[in-house]
Amino acid sequence: MPTDPLFYLVGWATTLLIAIGKGAFGGGLAILGIPLLALVTDPLSAAIMVAVLVSVMDLFALQSFGISTWSKPDLVWLLPGLVVGIAIGYVVFVEVDPRIVTLIIGLTTLAFTLHWFAKGRLAAAGSRPVSPLWAMIAGTASGFTTFVAHAGGPPVSMYLLGRGVPKTLFVGTTVAFFTLGNWLKLPPYLSLGLGRPETLWAALALAPAAPLGIWLGRIVHEKLEQKTLFFWCYVLLSLAALKLVVDAGLALLR
Repeated sequence: MPTDPLFYLVGWATTLLIAIGKGAFGGGLAILGIPLLALVTDPLSAAIMVAVLVSVMDLFALQSFGISTWSKPDLVWLLPGLVVGIAIGYVVFVEVDPRIVTLIIGLTTLAFTLHWFAKGRLAAAGSRPVSPLWAMIAGTASGFTTFVAHAGGPPVSMYLLGRGVPKTLFVGTTVAFFTLGNWLKLPPYLSLGLGRPETLWAALALAPAAPLGIWLGRIVHEKLEQKTLFFWCYVLLSLAALKLVVDAGLALLR
């Protein structure tokens, strides 16, 4: 187990922050996990810990947002897209420069959120029907970005927010979607962790913050009105998209 108090201070704060975001908004803050944990450990260890911690969070999030909160007609198309996107992410990561695709996804999402803020309006609940094509595209894009950049939230959030689903259905569907994605990514990270067992012990030391964060996030979710919650969803979406653009852009300039 780590003995540095700074590790626990930063690690617990980061884990709580990610878990609160998952419990309140379905996610959106995991993108901050690696940069924050990298302040107290190396980036690869940070990536392994985030993969383990978000998978633990998913177990508790599924208890808070059960099957009754899932939009099953959307998941029917989103989940196959997720699997395809993760596979494409693997191939692209090996064969093609993924930074360009990540940059395009980030710019598209940023344009979507800026358009919403410029219009200053929110789609009425259930105002747009399920679109199999757009759901597949969103699922695939999320699968790709979650594999190459640990930031799969923007595309699927963009799709569900554009659909105007009710707030609990939005969060529950997002939780179900990323539970599959995070657990599909977990085996490769665990295999990396076996070579550095101290990293897995470190993740275990931070894990107790996960259920506390989910519980606090659920309280936030219940307290916020739908309009206010979706406003903050768009804020998080904008920040995540901006980070994708900046990271991909800087990587291309190197």
